[in-house]
Amino acid sequence: MHLTLRQLTLFESVARHLSYTRAAEELHLSQPAVSMQVRQLEDAAGMPLFDRMGKRIYLTEAGKEMYAYARRIGQQLQELDEVMADLRGAQRGHLRLSVATTAKSFATRILAAFSRRHEGITYSLDVTNRKTLLDQLANNETDLVIMGKPPEELDLVVQPFMENPLVVIASPEHPLARQSGPIPLKRLEEEVFVVRERDSGTRIAMERFFGEREIRLRTGIETTSNTTIKHAVEAGLGLGVVSLHTLRLELEAGTLAVLNVEGFPILRHWHLVHGREKRLPPIARAFQAYLNGPEGQELGSHSLPQKS
Repeated sequence: MHLTLRQLTLFESVARHLSYTRAAEELHLSQPAVSMQVRQLEDAAGMPLFDRMGKRIYLTEAGKEMYAYARRIGQQLQELDEVMADLRGAQRGHLRLSVATTAKSFATRILAAFSRRHEGITYSLDVTNRKTLLDQLANNETDLVIMGKPPEELDLVVQPFMENPLVVIASPEHPLARQSGPIPLKRLEEEVFVVRERDSGTRIAMERFFGEREIRLRTGIETTSNTTIKHAVEAGLGLGVVSLHTLRLELEAGTLAVLNVEGFPILRHWHLVHGREKRLPPIARAFQAYLNGPEGQELGSHSLPQKS
């Protein structure tokens, strides 16, 4: 089968977007030019790579196989470029970093501090949920991931680098926010909780903590957004369990209160994660070293707000 890298690049973009129009915009080409290259690739393959139903297109079985190989070839070419740059001693490159939604509050500050030391570097920052992070790790779609609870089912290199305390929050007007002494865990059974989705690291840690202590919680709202939890709690729709790192602005403004609950905070860690077989580009290794060095540790400790 005779094909070109250009055809694979164009096909990969169409397959990723499932749209000739969006692929043409991404690659700064005309739609007819993209369509022609894909047709030539289909001719080389000897079978269709897309099915069309109405105005939408879908990958055929052959298209799915071609897409998987096109992605791997693209990743290897990017790694080759970065390795060559490393051998030349060039301080450049592109870092693909994915972080859990609850980590975005400090991850952007760490990335900003790191970028000041590597001014020629470009970045892709994906802030997303746990399920997407696991998919990205399994499919080698990112260089490094910052997350709370690493999965046990994947073969990963995991490095804890900063504490991640989980706390119980309430509206400042809630009666428990005005209680001076420690709040018994059993008392929380009388409250309604706003919680993250079941696959989230915070939800897993929360359910394990209360389950081990035989505390049954009532769930009022389930959401994939940590911001939604804070807004719902602030509005008086229930209590929440969130990372203390996400509360800097709310604690400074006095719109949320951290409750003094027995056994809290739940002490966890943030982890820097990548696939064990992943060949990290030079800039990813530099970020890894920075995060685990004294400057990264100091910056991480500064991101932790104090309880009000």
